[in-house]
Amino acid sequence: MIKTLYNQIGEYGRAAVATPLLTALEVVMDVLIPYVTAMLIDRGIMAGDMQAVYLYGLLMVGMALLSLLFGILAGRVSAYASTGFASNLRKAMYRNIQTFSFQDIDRYSTSGLVTRMTTDVNSLQQAFQQILRITVRAPFRLLLSIVMCLVIDPRLSLIFIIAMVVLGISLYLIISRVARLFQQVYVKYDELNQSVQENVTGIRVVKAFVREDYENQKFGRAADGLYKLYTKAESLMALNHPVMNMVVYGCIIALSWWGAHFIVGGTLTTGELTSLFTYVMSILQALMMLSMIFVMLTQSAASAKRVSEVIEHKASIVNPDNAVTEVRDGSVEFQGVRFDYENEELRILHSSLHKRSALFNVSFKIASGETIGVIGGTGSGKSTLVNLISRLYDTTKGEVLVGGVNVKDYDLTTLRDAVSVVLQKNTLFSGSVLDNLRWGRKDATLDECREACQMAQADEFVMEMPQGYDTKIEQGGTNVSGGQKQRLCIARALLKKPKILVLDDSTSACDTRTDARIQRAFREQLPQMTKIIIAQRISSVQHCDRILVMDNGVVSAFDTHEHLLATNALYKEIYDIQMADKGDFDKKGGEA
Repeated sequence: MIKTLYNQIGEYGRAAVATPLLTALEVVMDVLIPYVTAMLIDRGIMAGDMQAVYLYGLLMVGMALLSLLFGILAGRVSAYASTGFASNLRKAMYRNIQTFSFQDIDRYSTSGLVTRMTTDVNSLQQAFQQILRITVRAPFRLLLSIVMCLVIDPRLSLIFIIAMVVLGISLYLIISRVARLFQQVYVKYDELNQSVQENVTGIRVVKAFVREDYENQKFGRAADGLYKLYTKAESLMALNHPVMNMVVYGCIIALSWWGAHFIVGGTLTTGELTSLFTYVMSILQALMMLSMIFVMLTQSAASAKRVSEVIEHKASIVNPDNAVTEVRDGSVEFQGVRFDYENEELRILHSSLHKRSALFNVSFKIASGETIGVIGGTGSGKSTLVNLISRLYDTTKGEVLVGGVNVKDYDLTTLRDAVSVVLQKNTLFSGSVLDNLRWGRKDATLDECREACQMAQADEFVMEMPQGYDTKIEQGGTNVSGGQKQRLCIARALLKKPKILVLDDSTSACDTRTDARIQRAFREQLPQMTKIIIAQRISSVQHCDRILVMDNGVVSAFDTHEHLLATNALYKEIYDIQMADKGDFDKKGGEA
């Protein structure tokens, strides 16, 4: 973990080194000033020597100005280093997240990743800045102050040593309990961010169902949980100040008592006692800064672990050695495939009757250029099935072949360019319609984009928009309908000119007429492309070359529409229900 964080300092290393050096020079000036003050009192004021007063006075002013200069420079350099460090942390996390497979992303919630890149990184930024300054300032000030006390009077220095022992024991008892609490605080931050994210993302649904009060209560519970935990931690941390004050006042009283005796006895001067008072405050101030460092490190330790966990995480799906860089054709073959979700919640959601596997012993072949329909109830494994083709997940057992080659042997970019997937949850990004389409191919011309949109039945409504293909899409595509969003996503996928096109229930928001037009355009204009269409409606797949019927993670049947009606009871049941009720078959269970 330490090495991971250290590597993110990068180009800000010089600033990170300069900060403690400047801070050390600042401390030296601060610590020497009381010693010069003692000489000013004893050799100038008490001796009635004004020339000495001026000399030591000017020396003190010069040292104070130098201390100020070093302090300003240290502050500027530490701010530069810490903000750069935080920037590098966020970049490192973000870059690594981009390499994650779906399986990796399932390990971290979206809100958890947001918390790590904001709250956790902010905590580390503050900790790093304090480490650069206070971890040098406090120990150095403490050490130099003790040395100066020993130089002035070793007997009175014992007071500080006893005070340090008492304070150290007290801080250990406080911090050991606070550390455990702060580890729990960041988990509560995840829950709070999740509540906010869900509410903001789904605000239209919240409004439509008049669920504002429920959402307020849910957020309130998350906020109260964080408040109570943080309050408990801060309450324990607050004990630090009373303990510190007790030690400070105890030292002052002891120093006054014994110092007065030594002055009367002639073994200590007034100036030396005055400087000792200054040094005792300096020592205790350093101890207080050290206690703050321990508390801060306790807080940031949990953040450091969470951030480094994301940076160090090795993607479960990576390019193999000597990867295949060409997909021969659009043929697909599953050989005894089984798949289990690692995430416990997803495992329960997608589990079948077969030992809680999302897919179990799935085998079939699709020839290049075929149009295949996939149908079945929710939770039957349809989406899981097609996610394995483009290697968004890896099989638990068995093999998936594309173009006659195991998908694990392909270069990932090559495979995913050849297998274009329109996922169940369509996403559009901020920018123009053209910007979103060019996610499919960044160098696509306007004519190519229009051609793809015409096949996806999107060109007509795009041209009716105020600025046509230059019309701005709001974040999340909130200014287009669900059906329009789906058609734009299909057009985006077509621009890649893939060998295999997968539509994961991607026309569910389109009316039957538009859906039929899209299917006809695919048949007439993309005869060489393998098309896999997941749907809930029989009408969306009945004209496919063959239809794969999924049931509880296994293949129930794989045949033409006519043969399935005659031979497969499940498919016949779906057909009869939809033809009778004009509805979509939906078995009980979670979404596939």
